[in-house]
Amino acid sequence: MTAPWTTLVDAGTLAGELGRDDLVILDCRFSLAAPEDGPAAYAESHLPGARYAHLDRDLSDHRKQGGGRHPWPDADAFNARLGDWGVTAAHQVVAYDDGDGAHAARLWFLLRAIGHQRAAVLDGGWAHWMALGLPTETGTQRDITRVARDGRFDAARLLDAAQVQAHLAGGGMLVDARARERFRGDVEPIDRVGGHVPGAVNRPYAANLVEGRFKPREQLAGEFAELLDEHDASNTVVMCGSGVTACHHLLAMEYAGLPGAKLFTGSWSGWIEDPARPVAKGDA
Repeated sequence: MTAPWTTLVDAGTLAGELGRDDLVILDCRFSLAAPEDGPAAYAESHLPGARYAHLDRDLSDHRKQGGGRHPWPDADAFNARLGDWGVTAAHQVVAYDDGDGAHAARLWFLLRAIGHQRAAVLDGGWAHWMALGLPTETGTQRDITRVARDGRFDAARLLDAAQVQAHLAGGGMLVDARARERFRGDVEPIDRVGGHVPGAVNRPYAANLVEGRFKPREQLAGEFAELLDEHDASNTVVMCGSGVTACHHLLAMEYAGLPGAKLFTGSWSGWIEDPARPVAKGDA
């Protein structure tokens, strides 16, 4: 039996395993500017057997008040979505998107946080798959046998703003995955306030990639070790604008052998919901 994929899977490796009864592929293509472009692209062409996961409807819960622009879903809601996709605890899940892997990484960390270890992201995503000329299919997802799920999220890895403040006060590390100009507050194209959480350090999540694929494991390990300095991964929290692209860091760190970091679920958009919280500008 093939060893479980728990972080990244290469396109060629996945192509050789298509058709496995225990394999579920989830297409996470999504555009913030045009939220229905992802489902349309999926219907036009996708990996064979893939099912579609929508960032707003499936990987977030916009019925919840607070928690930033992409509120973290409750366990019951996410279990229901996994059940709709037919994902049991025994399934190997592979997620992909058509960008830099951030939306797929959000799904990966949702699975990891709810205790599903057999989950990976397709390295290079849709673009790399197509560049290799690997097979695709059209249409919407086939009939799926729904299953029951009852997993619980690991609350220790999911922090709100108050917990982040306490984490920083205790000397913990907070890493912001947004682009440097947004971290500095030079520009803010999405949220109403620019800047960063005082005490955070910046590593744009794009730094995890080279030519659209994740850097080698050893290189990522060295870069994160330098960034974290004396901090353990388990005493590190990551954030971004809304708790999506920060998951790219969580995936990169685990791939690099540095597991256990936590997510500020609301991230910057959640932090600024309370105007009394401090805002820093410029470099860390």
